[in-house]
Amino acid sequence: MPEPSSLPDLPDGRPELGRVLVIIPTYNEAENIAEVVGRARTAVPAADVLVVDDASPDGTGKIADALAGADAAVHVLHRPGKDGLGAAYLAGFAWALDRDYGVMVEMDADGSHQPEDLPRILTALSGADLVLGSRWVPGGSVLNWPRQRLLLSRGGNTYARLALGVPIKDITGGFRAFRRGTLLGLDLDAVASQGYCFQVDLAWQAVRRGFRVVEVPITFVERVNGTSKMSRAIVGEALVRVTGWGIRSRTQWLRGRWG
Repeated sequence: MPEPSSLPDLPDGRPELGRVLVIIPTYNEAENIAEVVGRARTAVPAADVLVVDDASPDGTGKIADALAGADAAVHVLHRPGKDGLGAAYLAGFAWALDRDYGVMVEMDADGSHQPEDLPRILTALSGADLVLGSRWVPGGSVLNWPRQRLLLSRGGNTYARLALGVPIKDITGGFRAFRRGTLLGLDLDAVASQGYCFQVDLAWQAVRRGFRVVEVPITFVERVNGTSKMSRAIVGEALVRVTGWGIRSRTQWLRGRWG
């Protein structure tokens, strides 16, 4: 595989973005991880990959170690146990920031995010601070989802958009690219949410802090192998937290207007 390299200078003359790291959290993804990592390396050969494994009992971590042994651009961060998607990404961000990566990408390990969409997501960073791969903008699509999942995702995104007052169509999506400066400008230490809510939290923070957030269409494909990590607890957490954030935001706005 090609040696990692930086993205080119941006057309407006701003300094290069720096090295790219694709962060892939895993828990019991032994059937998927090798293919996903391989496709990511093929789609963006200049990018490194970090697998963040939460002590998967099915041997995902050992497979990731083998991939890393065969390719210097693949790295593995082993965590002691399953602690949620948000915590895994925060650990991955810290690992990347400590090593001076300029771009951090979130991507699922189950094959639902198509690595072939990575070049378009990274290219969009030339005019953005955070790029969201979106299922619900023109050109975006979802394949093989049951009607219930479609309604849940569309409904959840619509509710979050209205509750928080943000113009984002797919704020719950987990395929996204951050500039280094964007992550440094967010309050990552205050993030305690997981799942859908973790993604909402970071995107909402970015909007509130004045960062440029852009959505690009992606094709989302339901996993073929393994078991989804979605649960009622994750959905419930998102509903409670988003409602609370929305109420506090509206209250603060009213106090500022009428106080």
